Amino acid sequence: MDGRYLGARVGQALLVLWASFTVSFVLLQLLPGDAIAIKFQNPELGLNAAQIAQMRTAYGADAPLWRQYLESLGGAVRGDFGFSLQAGVPVSALLAASLPATLRLAALGFTLALVIAVLLAALSTLSYGRALRRAFAALPSLFVAVPTFWLGITLIQLFSFQWRLIPVINPGFWEGLILPVMTLAVPISAPLAQLLIRNIDVVMHQPFVTVARAKGASHRGVLWRHVARNALLPVLTVAGLLLGELIAGALVTETVFGLNGLGQLTRDAVNNQDLAVLQAIVLVAALGFVLINLLVDLLYPLLDPRLSLSRRAA
Repeated sequence: MDGRYLGARVGQALLVLWASFTVSFVLLQLLPGDAIAIKFQNPELGLNAAQIAQMRTAYGADAPLWRQYLESLGGAVRGDFGFSLQAGVPVSALLAASLPATLRLAALGFTLALVIAVLLAALSTLSYGRALRRAFAALPSLFVAVPTFWLGITLIQLFSFQWRLIPVINPGFWEGLILPVMTLAVPISAPLAQLLIRNIDVVMHQPFVTVARAKGASHRGVLWRHVARNALLPVLTVAGLLLGELIAGALVTETVFGLNGLGQLTRDAVNNQDLAVLQAIVLVAALGFVLINLLVDLLYPLLDPRLSLSRRAA
């Protein structure tokens, strides 16, 4: 792989991270109210004005904005996001406790979304009867129109209360993940399935498919051996771009099902105006988005050698 291309992609990734940090810092500073004053001016704490001023100094809230920005940026580079205003512990400790659950939910949800997308694409291509194929091809449009929170509540109502298949109170480890993973996977699978169905239809009309059929290959053989790989390549790019939607869906899903992850951490940070925690969550989400898309960019030439040849020619 060309070192210049890799260096350029890494540089773009760092630029995106810096821009995400800067924009989020500015927007969080524009929020109305003073979180420190709201928390420490509570009469139950019994703090006087001098003690509240000391707390502002300890959290760096009395420093000029440019100094707060530079100190926050330097701390983020070192992995130090400061202390949570609400919990009083390092933000990195809160992330370490909440991030694994969200990553597990996102990974399982994305895997199931890929399975659903491939299954719908196969059924819309291989099913007997035009009406049945059209019905399967229309399902992604229905999936994308379903709100995540409504789908989660509906699954709880059906599987837990009516059919009594999955307990909603004190479920087992894997039982507690079934409904959240389904809730997250269905909306994510919709754009993947739509793109895959469209790509299969386009590739099926390519000349090499006609040659394969002329050699006696069956319809299913042509689909799995020749069409699938070419149709999956654009899906890989879209899968990387869907990370933002995947993270947002995971946060909503965790809130609906009461899971301890970044969703609950984000909700608590918003309610308490915990700016340090919100800043860290935005940066972690941006880092995940950048890493996934960088990985997609690096894998794409390996899956499609034509791209490598075109870059060398350029």
